[in-house]
Amino acid sequence: MRNTWLVILTVFFSISAWSQQGTRQPLNQIFEVLGQRHRVTFNYIEDEIVLYKIVPPNPDLPLNAALDYISRITKLKFQPIGASAFIVSNDEKLDKPLCGYLLDQETKLPIEAASLFISGTNISAISDARGYFELPVISPEDIEISHQNYAHFRIAPLALYKPDCPQILLSPIVNALDEVAPQRFLTTGITKNDDGSFKINPTKFGILPGLSEPDVLQTMQELPGIENEDETISNISARGGTHDQNLFLWNGIRMFQTGHFFGLISAFNPVLPQTISISINGTSALFGESVSSVVDISSRDRKIDKTAFIVAADLISLAGYAHVKMSDNASFSVSARRSFTDGFDSPTYRKYRNRVFQNTIVTNNTGTVNVNTDEHFYFNDVTLQYRQKVADKHEFFIDGIGMGNSLIIDQFLDGSGQNNDLSQRHFGVGANWTSRWDDDHVTRVESYVSNYKLMASTESLDSNNLTTTQENQVVGFGFNFSQSMRLLPSTTFNIGYQFHETGVTNIDQIDAPAFSRNITEVMHTHVGIAETRWESESDKFSLLAGWRFNYFERIHVWRPEPRLQFGWQLSGPLRLEILGEMKSQTLAQVIDRQQDFLGIEKRRWTMVDDNETPLQESMQVSAGLTFKRNNWLFTIDNYYKKVDGISTGSQGFQNQFEFVKSAGSYRVFGSELLLQKNFGRFYSWISYGFNDNQYDFEDLTPSAFPNNFELRHTMAVAAIYEWRGLKLALGSKWHSGRPVTTPASEEVISDSNGDPQIQYNDPNNTRLPDFFVVNFSASKSWAIGKTNLRASVSLTNIFDRLNVVNRYYRVNNSQSVERVDTYALERTPNVSLYFSF
Repeated sequence: MRNTWLVILTVFFSISAWSQQGTRQPLNQIFEVLGQRHRVTFNYIEDEIVLYKIVPPNPDLPLNAALDYISRITKLKFQPIGASAFIVSNDEKLDKPLCGYLLDQETKLPIEAASLFISGTNISAISDARGYFELPVISPEDIEISHQNYAHFRIAPLALYKPDCPQILLSPIVNALDEVAPQRFLTTGITKNDDGSFKINPTKFGILPGLSEPDVLQTMQELPGIENEDETISNISARGGTHDQNLFLWNGIRMFQTGHFFGLISAFNPVLPQTISISINGTSALFGESVSSVVDISSRDRKIDKTAFIVAADLISLAGYAHVKMSDNASFSVSARRSFTDGFDSPTYRKYRNRVFQNTIVTNNTGTVNVNTDEHFYFNDVTLQYRQKVADKHEFFIDGIGMGNSLIIDQFLDGSGQNNDLSQRHFGVGANWTSRWDDDHVTRVESYVSNYKLMASTESLDSNNLTTTQENQVVGFGFNFSQSMRLLPSTTFNIGYQFHETGVTNIDQIDAPAFSRNITEVMHTHVGIAETRWESESDKFSLLAGWRFNYFERIHVWRPEPRLQFGWQLSGPLRLEILGEMKSQTLAQVIDRQQDFLGIEKRRWTMVDDNETPLQESMQVSAGLTFKRNNWLFTIDNYYKKVDGISTGSQGFQNQFEFVKSAGSYRVFGSELLLQKNFGRFYSWISYGFNDNQYDFEDLTPSAFPNNFELRHTMAVAAIYEWRGLKLALGSKWHSGRPVTTPASEEVISDSNGDPQIQYNDPNNTRLPDFFVVNFSASKSWAIGKTNLRASVSLTNIFDRLNVVNRYYRVNNSQSVERVDTYALERTPNVSLYFSF
């Protein structure tokens, strides 16, 4: 028995001694023990050794062996002074704080708002938008890193005590909510919310085929339900609608211009940190004035970050962004972008030029002998934002945005010349006051003024010197008030009032023969809002039910609009979603003549009236399923949509109905499917869309026929690879051709006035050839100190396929029928550089 206890005690003390031997200790304590054991002293500067915390050397080692052990681990030097003293020096010392960059382990994207603190102290720090942090060099204790979306992490200070701030990779936390709202939808930075809407965060944007930078509206076109028959952002179709049926907001300001280069480039600066929310159905009652989607862009952030700057450039433009922290409660931001297309003829610009100016006044005279053409084009945009916190509960924003496109075309023929000008301008100013009284009550008051103007002046090349001037202007004012109240932990109630005044002016002038038209129309709209949102405690059910009550003064119409969102988590990986809405809008873009505004931006905004431009009203319902498990994502949505009150002028007819004024409707049945699989650094997806889109115009013969914007079948495939800042994307898009109308005969007939006229078959009796394109993108990011650098390249239409996106027929000079085709972009390269510091 005695021997047994002796063995136990021996093992216990052995384990205890080994445990103490294996525990890291501050270096100053180790020097104190060595000094007592070997009767020596160590002279050192405390700040040079404070970081070191190591396992003590074996007590059986002689002094020189113990010092060699310490030197191997710490790189410290020991210089003997006499027989009983040593000077400790640190050749590795750095005159800098501890610093580093926090990155997502999977995506390698910066992690913002992570908390860092030194154990046992009150020293802490927060990572900024680049994932960067700094801590003072004062303690040997481990650094704790925490973030609600990432696993807790500990790191020794020595790991950060390096000339370059190292990158620290954190592991994301996967929880049950990810089964419903995946962190990655198509690419990093895009998520789908429980209410069916999509959220795009360009600052966390991964990569998509054909994009060298996170263009807001180009990215939007990758989402299921968003289609485009000609690749431009000026013809975005949400479930069969036209571009003007989408509502675009920037910080609450209504935008009537959305594109640069007359539709090829988004008008919203991609370097501006902003978040985009896109609703295709089940829209909140807070939003009106659209019968299709709502695109809500916000650059407002509740955090006031450190001062930061961004500079970016591609082969079209140069852009910049500056955020200045004025105090802990105030900040100021500015962004600007300008093209250099009027001074540098890049390969990208030449491809864009060929695409935009097809079949317009810019190219119509290229075949005429002795005609010389000189053109100058540029675009620009700027944003301003001031933010002020007041007494912690209140927050005030002032936002401003301005953008423009300018095109000047000088043409000369036999000594005479003409000048053609086209300019597009948009300015907006908004103010927002938000009061967060407590966690359950929030009040918002905001107002905006928005001004859009499109102007064109055209001179003829003949001896008459005929001059045509055209102008389209929209001025909008809005006031919004809303109150959000959490009545129960699971129930939130919103009420509000909105007032909108919108004025539209259209001017046309011809000097010979003298003709002038100046029409201004004004609409006042009053809106009442009531909406409630309920979520079960288990997060299994969610419901939003709302009403939007509109009164349109100009036409004396009262229009109630219900909204619905219902979600049901059927099982762990499977969720059911039912959405519904009724909406209306009072503005529409119409085409009077195809050659208006030089034939480039030929659409003009018009106001609803009681005759040719009725109030547009929509009704839409959809049901969908989302399945996510083991990095698989599958979504399917089936929908029905009907829009009444459309006019022939808003549909861009170029057949027998081009000059006919009639009102009608369209209805769409459709399905959207997406299958996505993540393989760690590699992921891929395939999407398919089907829609049956039919017009109904009672005054036309026939009254029912395919919609001009119907793409019966659409498909997209992409493969993306991300690893340590390197991103590669290859993908293709395909869709069946849009409907077109063919002539019934090649012979030209004369109408009652003796003018030549084409005989057509039934409207939209055939279709264009299928559209197919393959795109590629690549980018690489580097963290250089406090600066982030990203280089990107893109190649659109790799195989240079000629895709016809529009076809119409006209009578040529020989009085015969001529076919005119418009083609999509040719093979187009682009390169961009991005710096943030």
